Parts: sequence; C-alpha cells; structure tokens
Amino acid sequence: MRAEMRIDLKAIAHNISMIKERTSSPVMAVVKADAYGHGLVEVSKTAIEAGATQLGVALLEEALTLRAHGITSPVLAWLTPPGSDFSSAIKQGIEIAIPSMAIFNEVSDAAKKLDTRARVHIEVDTGMTRGGFLDEWKTLLKADFSNLEVVGIFSHFARADEPGQSQNSLQRAAFLSAIADLKAIGITNLVRHLSNSAATLIDKDSLFDLVRVGIALYGLTPDIHNLGTSLSLGLKPAAQLRVQLHLVKKVPAHSPVGYGATESTTADTYLGVVAAGYADGIPRIAHNAGVFVNGQRAPIIGRVSMDQFVVDLGANSQVKSGDWVTVFGPGLHGEYTADDWADASQSINYEIVTRIGPRVPRIYEPHVY
Repeated sequence: MRAEMRIDLKAIAHNISMIKERTSSPVMAVVKADAYGHGLVEVSKTAIEAGATQLGVALLEEALTLRAHGITSPVLAWLTPPGSDFSSAIKQGIEIAIPSMAIFNEVSDAAKKLDTRARVHIEVDTGMTRGGFLDEWKTLLKADFSNLEVVGIFSHFARADEPGQSQNSLQRAAFLSAIADLKAIGITNLVRHLSNSAATLIDKDSLFDLVRVGIALYGLTPDIHNLGTSLSLGLKPAAQLRVQLHLVKKVPAHSPVGYGATESTTADTYLGVVAAGYADGIPRIAHNAGVFVNGQRAPIIGRVSMDQFVVDLGANSQVKSGDWVTVFGPGLHGEYTADDWADASQSINYEIVTRIGPRVPRIYEPHVY
C-alpha cells in the first residue's frame, strides 16, 4: 500500500458530541460525497451512534447505499433531478427534497402508483439563488399534496460563515415567511432546518428544529479566516493522509524539478518523490504546501504530476525511500493541515478532503492520533 487516508472515528464522535452540547436542536449528519471523502457507511454509522438523529446526502444513490448497508435512520436526499428513481426512494423510506414543481409532480405520481405517501421536505430559495422554490412558489401553494407527507422545510445560507452579513438575516426572514405560507394552507408541524455548520456554531437565531452539520462533522472549520481554526472551535480533524516515498535521492544545486522546470534546487539537497499525485486528489496547483516527515516539514518543489510529486527534504535529511510521510493531518505535531493545503491551492478545506480519490484506501481506527 503506497497511500492511505486514516480516519479517526473517535474524532467524528467527538465532533457530534460537541455540536450537541452547543444546541438543543437535533443533528443531521451530512454525509454526501462519500462523507466528504471520509467514507459514507463508516462515518454514517459512527455519527448515528454518537447521537445524530438523521443523515443528509446529496444523491439518491448515496441514500440507497446507506439502506443497502442496513442503516435504517431517517435519510434526506436533496439533489434528485427529474427522472430519478423516486419509487425506490419511497419504498426505502428515504425522504426527498422538493425544489420544483417538476420534482413535486414526479414524486407525487410515484407515490400514487405505490398507493402510499412520500415523505418530503420542501426546499425554498431564500437568497442563495441555487436550489429551491422561487418563481414557482405560488404554484406550489395551490398544488395537490394528497400523495405527499410534508415532514420538513429547509433552505441554505449563502454567507453563514460571514458573521454580521445582512444577507443572513434576510434569508432567515424569507425562510420564516415561507413557513407561514405553508401554515396558511394547512401544512404544519414541519421540521424546519436552515443552519449549516457555520450557522450552527455561531448563529443561535437560526437553529430551528434541526441543524445540518457537514464540514464540522469532520473536524474542519467552515472558514478559518472568519471563524477561526478547528482547534479554536473545539473540533477534531478526523482525516490524516499518509503516503510512501517512492524514491529519495541526492541532487546538486540548480537542478530543475518537474514538468516545465518551474522550480530548481537552490543548493545540494535530498529530494523525495511522494507516490501520489493529482489522480489521487493532490491539487496540481498547490504551492507552499508539502509533507511532514521525521518531525520536519518538507515543501513541494516543482509541479504536482498525475501520480507523484517531489518534496525538498533538505541537505541533512536521513529519510529513506519507502518511508511514510504525512501529507495532511490535524496539525497537532506540526504537519500540514487541510487548511494549509487549501491556502496553497487557492481553495477551501472542503475540496481538499473530498477530492482524495478511490485509489487511496480509507483505514478506519477507533483512535488514530
């Protein structure tokens, strides 16, 4: 095995517990995108055991995978385009997001054919201008709900990680207005959910009946610049990416490294070839990141290739071919973090962990660090 992503399941459980201490609202663990790269089934089971009351996924396939693995907890799927297998979802008791009349009608028809009522959450666009009802809202209020059991209503903040932004209060007000509209046509007793990780951590006015915890579940800050580090928020990062050095060799000063010869060594040094590249999810654009080995950081030199990248180990390195290096981890020992790699890639920590590909096995341990 030349690479592995080690997942600390105790960290996942800790993060759920910490969130539950901060709010009396039940917690939905958001496990879309293979649980942000951490592993859909294993993380889902851990989250439920730690106190999450239900799970949230983007794709219907993700929800069906959970059911296939014996997970019976409530699951909401919210990215189900027209033509999705709504019949299977209804049969499996999966809750479905309704963002448009096209999906409303398809889900209603599927439920009618099954002689049952589909459990649905109405998604309303309150200002992010992405998913949810907007121009069709009045049409929805006149629709026939006889085949649907509306169990929830939700929306999504655009700027919850920016405390004090007026758009947050405007979205909250629009959300409350939509709830009132549904109440006026007799749809009540809804589970109302608006808060993502950032809002859950800092916006007590938006907690409502359920909070959707995504990035914080994995111990990562929603925004390191506006909200602080994982450590300052009381979160424990759950993932550590480790890779073997394919090769270590001594090279002279002024040696060009990598495609395009974009960088050269400035002195005689040892270089390490890390056996992972952008095919594994290492960002090709990354600069000013690297790996951690023998208590030291070794920065990237040159461009990231498809299956490998090169790091400068230094003139006095004792590292050998075959040694393991840490690409990112919690940062407790000086290693690079997902936030460091995000800064080095002009991206966000969400992308760093979710992009780690299937060529990298996930190793689950009750406690890694």
